[in-house]
Amino acid sequence: MRVIAKAVLREYWIKNPVLEQQLKAWYKEMLGAEWTSAMQIKSKYPSASILDSQRVVFNIKGNHFRLVVRINYQFKIVWIRFVGTHKEYDQIDAKTI
Repeated sequence: MRVIAKAVLREYWIKNPVLEQQLKAWYKEMLGAEWTSAMQIKSKYPSASILDSQRVVFNIKGNHFRLVVRINYQFKIVWIRFVGTHKEYDQIDAKTI
């Protein structure tokens, strides 16, 4: 998969250095992924939440942080839409962000 945009992750881990390794590991895993459906993601990441056919919420660092992505399976693109704490996540609409 191609991930757009790593800069979003980098900006967040600069502010929250405790997340740097987890976000880098997630990014590396995404680059090697070959998903064709949300069900494949769910089988690898059981704690991920599938919001609709294109939106997935990943739990980061023991479910203390959330990462929302939009995925185009046909073109193998993952767009990072949001990264933040649970409290910050509760203030957004993950289906439209």
